[in-house]
Amino acid sequence: MTLASFLLILAGVVLNAGAQLLLKAGVGPLGPISLDWPSLLPTLTRVLQQWPILAGLACYVVSVGFWIVALSRVEVSLAYPMLSLGYVINAVAAWWLFGEALGPMRFAGILLILAGVLVMSRT
Repeated sequence: MTLASFLLILAGVVLNAGAQLLLKAGVGPLGPISLDWPSLLPTLTRVLQQWPILAGLACYVVSVGFWIVALSRVEVSLAYPMLSLGYVINAVAAWWLFGEALGPMRFAGILLILAGVLVMSRT
């Protein structure tokens, strides 16, 4: 895999992870969302009025663009496992931004993911 291809994949992963974090930030002020039929439209309206949610959706769209370009250059069996780097990015960012737990088991999982990505990228 070339450096350019890796950077395309990484850009897609970072944008995807950023989208998740923005969505979380956007739903935070809303509290638990109810999916019952009478409140569906008002709930959807409240959700779509949150700028972090709109920004997160935009990040998804841009990440798909990067992903399509990356897949045109790299085998999907090599590229797809790289998406697991998003778990690492999200775990660390959620700990830093939202105060979510990052205990020993999660840290061990992060190390396993990083090891797996390293092994996959070397084949």
